Amino acid sequence: MREKLKKVTFHYAFSSPQERAVQTAEIATSITPTIDVRLDVFNLGTADDLKKEEVALYGAIPNPSIYDGVEDINDYAKRIFHFMQELQHTYEDQKVNILLSGHRCTTGCIDAYFNGIPEDKNIIRYSSNNGDYKTYQFHSSVT
Repeated sequence: MREKLKKVTFHYAFSSPQERAVQTAEIATSITPTIDVRLDVFNLGTADDLKKEEVALYGAIPNPSIYDGVEDINDYAKRIFHFMQELQHTYEDQKVNILLSGHRCTTGCIDAYFNGIPEDKNIIRYSSNNGDYKTYQFHSSVT
């Protein structure tokens, strides 16, 4: 990732609290990221310990009637969107490059912030693959 982004000067980096995301942000930007729990991975509850093929799904997520602690997809989107709204409010009128380091679900939800949540709520289809990235641009609010 660092090689792909070597020509970009990052002014800010934000990361999920997960160690791998923090390390990715540090390596890609050479700056210490601000940790924000809102960028944390979608909570799969008790399904997290299972292999993907063992999980009974309810749409795109583990079935919350079977697995305890599965995060509500709407609550997940709200926390990511809240972070993005705050980021946009703070930086939309500045010419800065910001790296956001998270997880497939995080990057999918960030894309949904810019492009809308799909009807089936499967934000994973919008996510970046490991070692890849997407770019977005905040547009100033029209009042």
